[in-house]
Amino acid sequence: MALAVLGAVAFSGKAIIVKLAYQHGVDAVTLIMLRMVFALPFFMAMAWWGSRKSPSSAPVALTRQDWLGVGWLGLTGYYLASFLDFAGLQYITASLERLILYLNPTLVLVLGWVFAGRRIGRAQALGMAISYGGVLLVFGHEVTLQGADVTLGAVLVFLSAISYALYLFYSGEMVQRLGSLRLVGLATSVACLLCIAQFAVLRPMDVLWAVAPQVVWLSVLNATLCTVVPVMLVMMAIERVGSGLAAQVGMVGPMSTMLMGVLLLDEPFTGWLVGGTALVIAGVAVCSRARG
Repeated sequence: MALAVLGAVAFSGKAIIVKLAYQHGVDAVTLIMLRMVFALPFFMAMAWWGSRKSPSSAPVALTRQDWLGVGWLGLTGYYLASFLDFAGLQYITASLERLILYLNPTLVLVLGWVFAGRRIGRAQALGMAISYGGVLLVFGHEVTLQGADVTLGAVLVFLSAISYALYLFYSGEMVQRLGSLRLVGLATSVACLLCIAQFAVLRPMDVLWAVAPQVVWLSVLNATLCTVVPVMLVMMAIERVGSGLAAQVGMVGPMSTMLMGVLLLDEPFTGWLVGGTALVIAGVAVCSRARG
């Protein structure tokens, strides 16, 4: 269980590091490119190692269909989700960002209803209402403090959550075929290349020389401690305690983001934030239990 807790806390630090980097004048396109450049070697190694630990006796050779699937999952689950998240963090607090992303299980339920005709039970609907009410509580209070830009940031991060929910919804079959480690390594490698290509198209190379050294070191930290390390920790936790318990421990994430946001970013600690966080965690817990 300690591995799952550490993984959740490490994941939650991503938003804090991104917000710290923005204080040095970097933009989202450049920042996510730097993160992905430093993470790419680790993800490629993960894909290679995953191919050696294939679920079957011999590594599964990737077909053209597999590569198309990997490309789609890399585009939705890691490239779009990451870029939209980084872009949204320019306008909202780290705490609100984490609460919106924590809605992911509810979005997977909605996708199952829309695309697979899966019924959403009353308890699940109640859990969704509670969790979205919590987000709206924090969002409404943040709008009064920071203005209309919060709406843009919240929409971008919500689109990020939808993008990652699409990845979760469609990745099940490929996980069974390729294994989670190999699939994550391949899909994240694709996302890294897309982020690098995006920078090459949208920004002149001279931008790199203007990046503050602090941004570079924060990107290294983001790529390792808040990206690669938590992925490995959560995978190891799932192997030891199962996905259900690991997911429940994930509720530590919003709380640790809130705490780090207050301590490191001087974000306001209010009753609205505490109440909204409690509602989101409770609502997602109701959804997860009803689903189980």
